[in-house]
Amino acid sequence: MFGRRRTLPAVETASLPVPAQEAASVVKTELPAEPVRAAPIVMRKGLREKDRERYYRLKQEIFLAMVEAVDLSAIAGLSTEDARTEIRDIANEIVGLRNISIDFDEREEIIADLCDDVLGLGPLEELLAEDKINDIMVNGPRQIYIEVDGTMQLTTISFRDAGQLLNVCQRIVGQVGRRVDESSPICDARLQDGSRVNVIAPPLALDGPVLTIRKFRRDRLTLEDMVRFGSLSEPVAELIRIIGRSRCNVLVSGGTGSGKTTLLNCITRFIDQNERIVTCDDTAELQLQQPHVVRLETRPPNLEGTGEVSMRDLVKNCLRMRPERIIVGEVRGPEAIDLLQAMNTGHDGSMGTLHANSPREALYRLESLVTMGNNNLSSKIIRDMITSSLDVVIQAERLRDGTRKIMSIAEVIGLEGETVVMQELVTFEMDGENEQGRITGVHRGTGIHRPKFWDRARYFGEERRLAAAMDALNVPMPPARRA
Repeated sequence: MFGRRRTLPAVETASLPVPAQEAASVVKTELPAEPVRAAPIVMRKGLREKDRERYYRLKQEIFLAMVEAVDLSAIAGLSTEDARTEIRDIANEIVGLRNISIDFDEREEIIADLCDDVLGLGPLEELLAEDKINDIMVNGPRQIYIEVDGTMQLTTISFRDAGQLLNVCQRIVGQVGRRVDESSPICDARLQDGSRVNVIAPPLALDGPVLTIRKFRRDRLTLEDMVRFGSLSEPVAELIRIIGRSRCNVLVSGGTGSGKTTLLNCITRFIDQNERIVTCDDTAELQLQQPHVVRLETRPPNLEGTGEVSMRDLVKNCLRMRPERIIVGEVRGPEAIDLLQAMNTGHDGSMGTLHANSPREALYRLESLVTMGNNNLSSKIIRDMITSSLDVVIQAERLRDGTRKIMSIAEVIGLEGETVVMQELVTFEMDGENEQGRITGVHRGTGIHRPKFWDRARYFGEERRLAAAMDALNVPMPPARRA
C-alpha cells in the first residue's frame, strides 16, 4: 500500500499543516485528582480515562509513521468520507507492519482521533456532530462542559494540552480571516456550519484558552416547534406570525442563552418571499430562508489597527442597498440610532435583538445605546424617536429549570410627557413545578383585544386572525385559578 504514496524523506513538525502538528507533539500531563464524570451524551469514552500517556504515545507513533509514508495535506484535500477511509487504511496497515500491541477498541479510538485531528477540530468533532448539544464550553484543555436540554454536563472529552487547544482555536478563527494570540487574545468567529464561537486566550485566560461554541441547529426551529416544546402557546405563536406578516418593527429582548436569535429566525419565516432583506451581524448566525437575502458581517481591525468595519458602518451602508427590511443580529452599540432611523424612514418590518431583562429595560438600554451614537440628543428626542420607530418588544427568558419561554409581548404606545408608554399584550404566568422539576404556567392576555398595530394588521389583511388570536389569549381565567 505504501508504494502507491509519496514518501517524505524527512519531515519537521513545523512544516506540517496545523492538524498534523497537533497530532505529532505529545506533552505529558498528569491525571486529574478525581475521575471525570461522564456525560450521557458522549459516545466515545473510556479509553481516555485509562493510561493517557500510553494512549498518546501510541497515537504519536502511528501518526509519525503516516507522516513518513504520505502527504497528509493531500489527504485533507479529499472529500471527508474518502479522507477518513484513507486514514483508516493507512493506520491499520501501520499497526500490522509494525506489530503495535493494541486491542481493537483502542485502535478504533486512535484512528477516530487521528481523523478528527487531521480533518477537523480534534476532540470537539464528536460533540459538534451531536444534535442534542446546544453549547460547548471549553474551560482549558482538561475541562469541557456541554449544555443539553438546558442542563450543564461535564464530559469525558479533553485536549492533550493547552497547545493543541490553542491550535484548534487558531484554526477556527483563521477560517473567517481573524486571529487569536497574545496581542489579540479575544475573538468572535463562526464555524462553517454557522455555529457561533468566542475565544479568549492567555494572558487574559489564566488556565489556558477558553473556547465557547453556540451550536448551529441543522434542523431550523419553527414557531410550531416552540409550541411543542412549551416555549409559547399556539395563540401566542399566531400573534407573532401576524406581527411578522404585518411588517411591525420588532425588538427581541432577553438574557444570554434565552433564545433571542432563535425567536428572531422564527419571526423572519413570515416575511414575504419577494422582499429584499439585509442582515447585519458580528458573527453571521441568522438563518433566513427567503431567496432575496444579503448577509453582512463586521470585521475587526488588522495587526496595524486599521481596516475595522463596525456594526454601525454596516447598518449605515444598508440604507444605500435598497433594503425593504434590515435585521440586526444584536444591537449592542451606537448602531442603535441608525437602526431606529431606518425603521422610521420606510423600512418597516425591521428587527433586532438586545440584551435586557424586561421590555421596559430594553427601551432604557436602547436609549443609552442611542446616546453612544449621538450624545447631543436630549432624552425626549431619543424617546420620541423610539416611540415613532418601534412597534413591539418580545421578551424571552431562560428559566432556572433550563427551559426557554416567551415571557411577554408588549407594544410601544407613545409618550406621555417624557415617559414612554408601553402596553403589555401577553404575559407568562408561572404557577409551580411538575414532577420532573419543570416550571409550569400559562400564557395569558392582559385584557387588550385591539392592539395599537390593529390598523397595520388590517392593511395586510390580518385583522380577523389578529382578533381571533387576542380573543383566545383573553379567555377568562377559570374560578379555580383565580382562587
